[in-house]
Amino acid sequence: MSTTLAQRAAVARTFLFVPGTRPERFDKAAESGADLVILDLEDAVAGGDKDSARENIVEWLRGGREAVVRINSRTSSHWPADIAAIVATGAAVMVPKADDPSVLADLAERAPVIALIETARGVLAAPAISSVPGVVRTALGHIDLAAELGVDPDERQALLTARSSLVLAAAAAGIDSPIDGVTTDLTDPKVLEADVLYGKSLGFSGKLCIHPSQIGTAQTALTPTPDEVAWAEKIRASLPADSGVANVDGHMVDPPVLARAARILATATR
Repeated sequence: MSTTLAQRAAVARTFLFVPGTRPERFDKAAESGADLVILDLEDAVAGGDKDSARENIVEWLRGGREAVVRINSRTSSHWPADIAAIVATGAAVMVPKADDPSVLADLAERAPVIALIETARGVLAAPAISSVPGVVRTALGHIDLAAELGVDPDERQALLTARSSLVLAAAAAGIDSPIDGVTTDLTDPKVLEADVLYGKSLGFSGKLCIHPSQIGTAQTALTPTPDEVAWAEKIRASLPADSGVANVDGHMVDPPVLARAARILATATR
C-alpha cells in the first residue's frame, strides 16, 4: 500500500473524474489543480470499452503517476480483472456501490480504499464501512442514491439524513470527513459554490468534480476563509498554559472549541 497516496486521499479536497477511455486527458487532469485525479472504469466507460480503458489506466500509472481508480462494482463481471490490474499499480481504489464491509476489508489489505456510498444499504452500513482498516475516506454518490430512493438529487432535505450519516460515521471511526457528490451543472459556478458550501456546513471536506473548470471554485469554497483563520488563531492564542477555560469576545473557550480551531488551521495549511 502506498502510504503517501493513502495520506493524500485521506485529506484531499478536490477529486477530478476522467474517463479511462480518454488517456489523452490523463496528464491534463493531473495538472488541473485537483488534489487527486480519479481515473474512471465504471459509469464513464461503456461495457465494450472496459478492457481497453483498464489498459490505458495501467499504462499511465506504470509511468510513475499516482491516482485513484474507480473500479466497477463487485456485482460486475469486470470486478476481478479491475482489482488484479489496479492493485498491482499501487493506485488507490474507489469502490462504487460500497455496502459490504467484509469485501472492503479484503481489498483494503492491498490498496487504499475510498468507499463510494450510493445506496440505501451503503448508508445504513456507513459506520461499519468507515471503521474498516484501510478505508481512508468515504464519498457520497447522491445521484445514484436519489434514484434508488425516488427523490430529486438536488432536493437537499431528502438527502440530509444520508449526508449526516456519512459525516457521523467518519467522525466516529476517526477518519477524515467525507467527500460530497458531483454537481452536474457546468454552466453556473454559483450553483457549484452553493453545493460545496452546503456540504461543508454539514461536515463534508471534499468534492467530486467532473470538469476541470470546477476545481478552483470547489477548492476555494472548501478552504477556510480569512475570517475563519483569524478566529481560529485568536482561539488558539487565548487558552492559558494549563489548558483551562478562557473567555474570548464574551464566549467561553474550552477544549472542544480549541479542537475546532485547530481543525480550521490544519485545513488552511493543506
